[in-house]
Amino acid sequence: MLSAFRQTARQVSGDPILRNVTQRPQHFPGLVRAFAAALPVPGQERRAVDPVEPVFLTLSSLQGKNTRDKAVALDPTVFNHPIRHDILHLCAVHHLDSLRQGSANTKTRAEVRGSGRKIRPQKGTGRARLGDGQSPMLRGGGVAFGPKPRDFSTKLNRKVIEMGMRVALSVKLKEQRLGVVPRIKWYCHKTITLKNRLETLGWRTGTLFVSGLPQVDAAIQRAGRNLRGLEFRHADEVNVYDLVKWRRVILDLPAVALLESKLGGNMSNDQDFLQLLILSK
Repeated sequence: MLSAFRQTARQVSGDPILRNVTQRPQHFPGLVRAFAAALPVPGQERRAVDPVEPVFLTLSSLQGKNTRDKAVALDPTVFNHPIRHDILHLCAVHHLDSLRQGSANTKTRAEVRGSGRKIRPQKGTGRARLGDGQSPMLRGGGVAFGPKPRDFSTKLNRKVIEMGMRVALSVKLKEQRLGVVPRIKWYCHKTITLKNRLETLGWRTGTLFVSGLPQVDAAIQRAGRNLRGLEFRHADEVNVYDLVKWRRVILDLPAVALLESKLGGNMSNDQDFLQLLILSK
């Protein structure tokens, strides 16, 4: 078993950590046991890995076409991610911190206008000793430890943000507040026609439309710009805070394809899995 372990580890990479593992396997008992468990049992065929089944969602339509018999297959790694409320909180705080202007500014005693002359003598008046008129204790003086322009933005790893997008999309799908349409388009620029159609679908307020096309349809933007509670975005402009904030999210098929290409991840093969096990030691 150790010979098979050494041979497989050499095929994975020439990393010095791997050489250390292959030369001294007795120092890594947990890794050797994990490798032994992954080996096929003699006399039995290796069981194929079960493919991950997609998530199916009934297709909707803005144009009023009958799409009840049509469904779209969604990537489960993007739309069926385990729910992590802590990740959503981190992403929301990260986005809100980036929106803060940080322009609050107060003047210190060195910046307040006025003379530096001592107000009254140090001794002999029976009153408290005072210096110049810019003292923070006096009215019209400077501010002690007041706010100054600063940057409130915080750092968050890219992979955490991507996980937040997966979690947010999965939450919307689980709460049945995610819809998919073939295209986000409208046939005219009249607001009343779009309003009536959205009321029929139940998408009148609190709905975010996300399009994956290079440009969002101009007719539907013009028809919906006077309707309160609607917004149209491109898929590249949507963040985790938007998905959490809006009550309902409607995607078109290009947006689904774009999000799956950016957020979807395929599981690695056995050699990559072994490499991750070795490097984790």
